[in-house]
Amino acid sequence: MRLVSLFALIAALVAGKAAAVEGGLGRSITGLQATNYSGVVPPDPGWSLAFGYAYYSGEIGAERELPISGVSALGMDATFDLFSLTGMYVWDTGEGRWNFASMVTVPVANVDVGADLILGPIQRSVDDSVHGKLYDMSFAPVVAGYHFDETRHLSLSLNVSAPTGSYDPDRLANPSLNAWVYTPTVAYTQLAQKGSLEWTTVAGIDFSSWNHDTDYRSGAILHVDSLLVKSFSSGWGIGGSGGWIEQIEDDSGALADRFDGFRGSALALGPIVTFQGKWAGSTVAFSARWLREFDVKRRLEGDPLMVTASITF
Repeated sequence: MRLVSLFALIAALVAGKAAAVEGGLGRSITGLQATNYSGVVPPDPGWSLAFGYAYYSGEIGAERELPISGVSALGMDATFDLFSLTGMYVWDTGEGRWNFASMVTVPVANVDVGADLILGPIQRSVDDSVHGKLYDMSFAPVVAGYHFDETRHLSLSLNVSAPTGSYDPDRLANPSLNAWVYTPTVAYTQLAQKGSLEWTTVAGIDFSSWNHDTDYRSGAILHVDSLLVKSFSSGWGIGGSGGWIEQIEDDSGALADRFDGFRGSALALGPIVTFQGKWAGSTVAFSARWLREFDVKRRLEGDPLMVTASITF
């Protein structure tokens, strides 16, 4: 139980970037915030480790103007690779209805960006890349889990992204949002068919602080993600996942005002494959999903992908 809970809780900390906001990017990727058993905080105390990889490649057409690094651009294409190591500690609170955990994630990012910048009367194409750089670290001081019964579980958390990555306002590719992001999150997990059928839904809102280097603050973003997975006696599971992102607050700043708040939204759907079993005396878990975004407005549009793997010794 502790393994699958860690495997689930890293979702909000692993998922990297992509919403309307400054540069057409944000903290949450459409459809990647919910993973297996996101609503479960287990009663077993101790430490666990998990590895994650998130990939996103998207673009905004050249007919659309957007704000990035304090200037305007006509269209943009971007690719992100985010590798992460997550540590979780489950507190020793016994087997009551409430259990608690704390988590921290250290990510490393590759970022490739191309855009046509507008500098007064001049327009020029710019490509920029950074590879193998520390991205913004994330942590959840407290993840509180409540067990209604053996099949219904709820978790509450505040996920925090700190601007620990390097940031240069004169560059397009930056392994940082250069802002704090606070995400209150609610997750619910429902089990059926003796635990082999799982439905999990996660909802959260990203609240960003000001990027003082560009005098820009990204508006609040609501994201709701869900998955349905059927597991088999072999340890493998298959199902579907989806997500919805809706910016519920205008961006702020002089450049944002030019774009009428630059609110964006997106939907995504795709398949998911999972596995849980034993290896060399340890319990291992694996998950992979691919989604396709659609009905996208004022943000990058692409194909999110995420792979996570956990092991408990």
